[in-house]
Amino acid sequence: MNKNTIRQAVNVLAVIATIVVNGLANALPLNNLTTGDISDRFDVYFVPAGYVFSIWGLIYIALIAFAVYQALPAQRENPRLKRIGYLFAASCLANITWLFLWHYEQFPLTLVAMLALLGLLIAIYLRIGSGGQEDVSTAERWMLHIPFSIYLGWITVATVANVTSLLDYLQWGGWGISEEVWMIIMLVVAGGVASAVTLTRRDVAYMLVILWAFVGIAVKHAAVPVVATTTWIVTVLLALVLIGSIVLERRRKPQAG
Repeated sequence: MNKNTIRQAVNVLAVIATIVVNGLANALPLNNLTTGDISDRFDVYFVPAGYVFSIWGLIYIALIAFAVYQALPAQRENPRLKRIGYLFAASCLANITWLFLWHYEQFPLTLVAMLALLGLLIAIYLRIGSGGQEDVSTAERWMLHIPFSIYLGWITVATVANVTSLLDYLQWGGWGISEEVWMIIMLVVAGGVASAVTLTRRDVAYMLVILWAFVGIAVKHAAVPVVATTTWIVTVLLALVLIGSIVLERRRKPQAG
């Protein structure tokens, strides 16, 4: 068994472990608390409505697709898959670690695990050239690039939510700035990051995940006009950025041809 075959096997096992632990975390549940039970403790705005978290089902399907694709004998020498190395397995470990830390209420450490997960996914994203930076087959687009675009998009949102929850846990005063104003600042920052990724990488999947989350935030906090209205405005602006990036990409391709 050569090193590439070992890497393929490790990635398959990593996906299985991640899905099993995530399932058991809520089925058992770990520490007699579901992930949502803990999340509901924090009085923060940057958390979407419950239905939005159903995206994990899509993420799991995408990761299974990636695991199957990268495990094919024909993909053993794929240079983009080789660039990932064991970063994906490390990201799965970070995901699992975060779950245990969250369920056992080690909230400061959850941010460390979340930042590790985010950093690893960014590294993978850049190494495989996601977001239209390289010409790849349709199969590779759907089984490699899109899974990590979706995953990174969600973890981008989850990282901001993790920060806000931790600050609430630490009873941070916000330097005298109201929670609503901080929410607007976070929306603008997150929207700016999403716009930069979309415009530079032409990554539709990544932006769609951000839009999904932002709509969920607006829905959950509909009773707080300043938060809901601002979120809807940012969401519309991001949708326009997405449309613009699609138009620019279509104009670029004929010229490249």
